[in-house]
Amino acid sequence: MNSIVDYIEMKIPARPEYVGIVRLTLSGIASRMGYSYDEIEDLKIATSEACTNAVQHAYKNVEKGEVTIGFGLYEDRLEVMVSDTGQSFNFEAKKKELGPYSSNASVDSLPEGGLGLYLMETLMDEVRVQISTGVTVFLTKFLNGERVNHDTTVTNYEAN
Repeated sequence: MNSIVDYIEMKIPARPEYVGIVRLTLSGIASRMGYSYDEIEDLKIATSEACTNAVQHAYKNVEKGEVTIGFGLYEDRLEVMVSDTGQSFNFEAKKKELGPYSSNASVDSLPEGGLGLYLMETLMDEVRVQISTGVTVFLTKFLNGERVNHDTTVTNYEAN
């Protein structure tokens, strides 16, 4: 693994109107790194889904909240971290609740609420979810386009 070249971090209020700013920032970073148009679109969709999940689910009972987005720039890949400190959820239980899906299944057959997870896993080379006092999603896209791992890795850390 190559070491990190640069790290860029931004915080946005947990409101839908700020997700577009993340998409624009990501587009600029990925373009500068040499990703193709299609790869940039994949990154934007997956990152938007992670941000939208944080905005919609992390702070349901709280008026204000923040979402932190980090961009780890490596020579061979871009890692995007989307983190909130709102409500956690049981990723495995949610995934099980949604049922299995395959690349052969049509998008119309996906249950409501399952499209974001499906898109992130389909469009990115690696997806990791860490559950602690909030949820942190790590999305990795390699420059050479090779997919390393088809499964999502979930780590649970119980707070207290």
